[in-house]
Amino acid sequence: MSGTNAASGAAPCRFAHYFVICGIDTETGLEPDELAALYQWLEADRQGRDPDTAATGENFEQSPLKRTFKSKVLAHYPENVEWNPFDQDAVNMLCMPKGLSFRTQADSREPQFHSFLITREDGSRTYGFVHTFYEEVTSPQICSAMQTLYQMHQAENPSSATPSSSSSSSSSMDSLASSLDEADSPSSSSCRSAACGGYDASRDTLYVSKALCLITPMPFMHACRRFLSQVHRAVTASLPPPLPLESYVHNILYEVPLPPPGRSLKFHGVYEPIVCQRPGPGELPLADFPLGQTFPLLGVENLVQLFNCTLLEMQILLYSQDYQRLMTVAEGITTLLFPFQWQHVYVPILPASLLHFLDAPVPYLMGLQSKEGTDRSKLELPQEANLCFVDIDNHCIELPEDFPQFPNKPELIQELSEVLLRYGISPVGGAPPTSVPTSTTTLGSVSVSTRHPGLKSQQALRELEDDGRNGNLGGEQLAVLELLQGNATLERLQALAKRTGVRVEALRGVGGEGEAQGGRTAVDEEELRNAKLNVQLREVFASRFTMMFADYEAFVIQSAPDLESWLTNREQMHNFDKASFLSDQPEPYLPFLSHFIETQMFATFIDNKIMSQWEEKEPLLRVFDGRIDKARLYNVRAPSLRSSNYQRCTILKESAQAIEQRLLKIDHTAIHPHLLDMKIGQGKYEQGFFPKLQSDVLSVGPTNNKWSNRTATAQRRKDRHRQQTEHLTLDNDLKEKYMQEARSLGKNLRQPKLSDLSPAVIAQTNWKFVEGLLKECRMKTKRMLVEKMGREAVELGHGEANITGLEENTLIASLCDLLERIWSHGLQVKQGKSALWSHLLHYQAREETLEQQQAESPVSNGPERRKSESSLGMPSLRESVIQDMRHIQSMGEIKTDVGRARAWIRLSLEKKLLSQHLKRLLSRQALTKKLYKRYAFLRCEEEKEQFLFHLLSLNTVDYFCFTSVFTTIMIPYRAVIIPIKKLSNAMTTSNPWVCVSGELGDSGVRQITKNVLEMTFDCQNLGKLTTVQLGHDNSGLLAKWLVDCVMVRNEITGHTYKFPCGRWLGKGVDDGSLERVLIGELTSPNADEDCGRGCRTPDMQHSPGQTRRASITSMGGRGYKPTSAQIQEAIGEAVNSICKHFHKPEKERGSLTILLCGEVGLVGALELFFHNGFKSARLFQKTVFVWDFVEKAVAYMESADQMGDMQETAEPLGLTCVSLCHYVSAINSSPRNIGKDGKFQLLVCLGARDRLLIQWLPLLVECPVIQRMYEESALLRDRTTVNDLIAVLQTLHDFPITLEASLVKGIDL
Repeated sequence: MSGTNAASGAAPCRFAHYFVICGIDTETGLEPDELAALYQWLEADRQGRDPDTAATGENFEQSPLKRTFKSKVLAHYPENVEWNPFDQDAVNMLCMPKGLSFRTQADSREPQFHSFLITREDGSRTYGFVHTFYEEVTSPQICSAMQTLYQMHQAENPSSATPSSSSSSSSSMDSLASSLDEADSPSSSSCRSAACGGYDASRDTLYVSKALCLITPMPFMHACRRFLSQVHRAVTASLPPPLPLESYVHNILYEVPLPPPGRSLKFHGVYEPIVCQRPGPGELPLADFPLGQTFPLLGVENLVQLFNCTLLEMQILLYSQDYQRLMTVAEGITTLLFPFQWQHVYVPILPASLLHFLDAPVPYLMGLQSKEGTDRSKLELPQEANLCFVDIDNHCIELPEDFPQFPNKPELIQELSEVLLRYGISPVGGAPPTSVPTSTTTLGSVSVSTRHPGLKSQQALRELEDDGRNGNLGGEQLAVLELLQGNATLERLQALAKRTGVRVEALRGVGGEGEAQGGRTAVDEEELRNAKLNVQLREVFASRFTMMFADYEAFVIQSAPDLESWLTNREQMHNFDKASFLSDQPEPYLPFLSHFIETQMFATFIDNKIMSQWEEKEPLLRVFDGRIDKARLYNVRAPSLRSSNYQRCTILKESAQAIEQRLLKIDHTAIHPHLLDMKIGQGKYEQGFFPKLQSDVLSVGPTNNKWSNRTATAQRRKDRHRQQTEHLTLDNDLKEKYMQEARSLGKNLRQPKLSDLSPAVIAQTNWKFVEGLLKECRMKTKRMLVEKMGREAVELGHGEANITGLEENTLIASLCDLLERIWSHGLQVKQGKSALWSHLLHYQAREETLEQQQAESPVSNGPERRKSESSLGMPSLRESVIQDMRHIQSMGEIKTDVGRARAWIRLSLEKKLLSQHLKRLLSRQALTKKLYKRYAFLRCEEEKEQFLFHLLSLNTVDYFCFTSVFTTIMIPYRAVIIPIKKLSNAMTTSNPWVCVSGELGDSGVRQITKNVLEMTFDCQNLGKLTTVQLGHDNSGLLAKWLVDCVMVRNEITGHTYKFPCGRWLGKGVDDGSLERVLIGELTSPNADEDCGRGCRTPDMQHSPGQTRRASITSMGGRGYKPTSAQIQEAIGEAVNSICKHFHKPEKERGSLTILLCGEVGLVGALELFFHNGFKSARLFQKTVFVWDFVEKAVAYMESADQMGDMQETAEPLGLTCVSLCHYVSAINSSPRNIGKDGKFQLLVCLGARDRLLIQWLPLLVECPVIQRMYEESALLRDRTTVNDLIAVLQTLHDFPITLEASLVKGIDL
């Protein structure tokens, strides 16, 4: 018992936790891989056959040498480690992801190396390093079993020497299976010699794969690789190793400690010493997978795009024949994320049995092994809308559509390329390593060439190690290798070469980097070079984040008094002020940052920051904060941090030096392997066979280890401290539970459970996905509502805005992504890349067939609803899923299925029909059953209902997410003119015309057919509609026309705008206007529609209606007269609204025309001011308008000017006078017939635009005409009030007011 404790007591400090051997169990013999059987069970289930009766036996079509057989963990030492329990199934599955593989003497049997990792529930990781080799099968039972299987295979398939691939079907998974069910096929030459996978026991020698594995707490990849290859070398060498193998295994398990942070450690393998180092507390965390291999595999540009997709938490699928490549790219890309960490499913090597996991509806980073010669186009994946597919072997990636680019991408690529070129690596994917350009100095006739020392030698070595070409080196490379392994004559050789001018390729330099320091081998040099390159590439990425998030702390919201209350209310709390953070960033960064700050990895990073108030800082956060503090010291928050200028990384040299110093000057040396107290005669050496190790000496470690005692003391100290703090804070188990809950918010599994893969476990996993999707839907819709309502509350005058158009767009894009993931969960039939659009197309095909059948037999089943506009003169709009699909299908601008699905979602959301459309789509249950497996989210009734309910809540707010995004499409509009029938001719003899304007442009003048009062026209998207110009040519006898309003509808989105008029158009009636500019309001859907759709936000401001016109023109004097206080308040409100408008970001502002000319706009408020005390109505005389007063005042000024009275006035006043006269005459001489009120409106707008209003007011007040036309009590005659008005209007001078073309058309200034 004490022994076990000793083994485990030091475990946190031990270099390796387990040594594992996997292979064939000769006692149980050949067993078909049960995971392959499970896969057949799943396939049968998917195809609707009874899975239990499905053949789960053996596949006789395939040559037995290519079938997968069950591997087993033959031994692992020690039995168990307390803090890292041994997971036998997972280790077996990942050591041999394809099970056992058999070969004959004719096949290639090169040893292979790969790594894997296991992610535990809490997100911590354990690494495995595996050396796989082939061992001769000595068991006669297994040889005869293989012979029998081969004969049965030949009997089943007499004609076929090669196994046929499985037939294709519509299944997304079939093609995956066929690409994975065969092991690596032997090369064609060996295939011919062994009769293509044939086996004859009398003639052939049978070999089977065996794996040696080290399981470690940290990813010391190079050290483990070297240790395992030395152990294998000891087995295959002609002489036995210096000590029994147990000594070396015991040494690495129990006597080699982890190097302390910031130190290096040397320990001993079987033949050579091995060195590893660990970064210090202020450095980037350990990453031993060579980025020098990752970058050339993909190319810098592709790698930066992959990095971007990872940051935005898309689904990432790596694809390669080589397990180690999958692991190298996956680990490489995740180490570049510092200070952030990937929070979702992470399986760099996906075993064949877990293929069903590819339809996981969550972000994932997975690696899939490809079969040689598999065509990517045949690989149908369940979901591709948000998938980044990385084909490592072909050096290419397929990206999702439409995602924001990483800031300063070209400059980042440039900087990374320069780092790679310094190490002789090409920045282009798939290119062979290039050497550094040669710099040649000519001395007389002798040419001395200096190159980067040792590049070629390193390449030769790398090929020797990695490419499995041992013994097949070309002459030149072999020469280099011999030179490398040369002796003291190297220096003399090099000097001789220089003297004679003969170039010997890439000799190691005498001085500088190439020196063989302290007998360092070429492999050591290669490792040092890899480590330096790794850290420099990572520093380039890390410095980008240090620049981008230099100020993040200022926006972290610390709202909870203690950890317990923070953890319990985590879900309700806002932890980061996103809007303020974005407003502080450079414009070009916003598209990326607005997406990135919505990710789980950013949320976790901020959570860690908040929790660091109460507990020790998370290591990555500590390093990152330290870097920001350092940058501040140097920078003192210079403006450059906020600019979008690219700043290069400044610490490349020192980061590489730190590693170099550690590797050249070893800090610690571990105990040498030594003889153990073993039974004599066991484990006898037999060349080529791995011996059975003595478990009793390997199951316990030494008890007198100085560092194991050190950790035990530290552990006791920690325990004591924990017991003291436990009763002060909350119970530790409870805290851990809260922490897990807080961290798993919006997040599902980190890694599928690799052990018990029964159908029940698979069902449970899918159930977790369903719950996760529902939770995510709830949180996303809630966030969209809160943000949008917050924004609209601001427009109504409450609080501050906290959402930008950019943020809204980000939220909608993430909703589109969520819907795609829901629609691809459990999918079995798909066409195209978008699962949602595929479902819609199937639905469309069915509905159109039904429509045809109904057309023949006219019985309506009412599949669609018409939107009634009963009270208005608008015909109802047909609304159906199919109708909206046809709109999208007719848009030539959208080229892909994913784009069409997103456009359809945006359109449905804008029409407030998203929930209803999806409900209609899912109501066709037979179709859903055909397209989806039983466990799919869309077939879980209760969850589906809740999901639709959450989407229904989005109907309470207005979105313009379709109109504002697709700005160039052609849209059909319908305009209807509604006259006031009681008071006027509904008919008119004149020719009416209309011009509709919106935020994106205008329709141009459109003639309306006489007496029809309704028209439809197509024009490019006008955006939100703002004004309508309505007029007629005054021809004929019945030329006067009293118009109530104009209605205009966007026939795609159904948005209907009402433009109130309530005035006459005609000469000699009202103010004599033949043309009016009307300001629009978006009408709400009718109250009789379902309340979910009907509830909406308050209307925008709209154009002056009849009520106010009646009061301000005092027609018949019946109107309500506002008090002077109310008038002043109205002016203040109008000016305030314009100021607020300009304080919003430019893209958020909306229409200024409404604020100037709308119902509570500036023009209306000033009209009220001018009407106060105005003597307008005369008995038996026509009505006088404010414009009449302006005209009379101008006429007086002009006559006074001619008589010379004005010359005594001060110069500026004279100029002001001239400007007023000039503007009034320009308005009067305009070809437009806009009437007197229209002219006054125009004068106010032009005066506001050109900052002349406050100069004109005193002129009008001073003019003697005022006494004739205004009563004594009028506001305009009260000096104090006029001065107050001038002061209020003065504030508008800070803003650049621009006027819509429809307002100023025809005015020549």
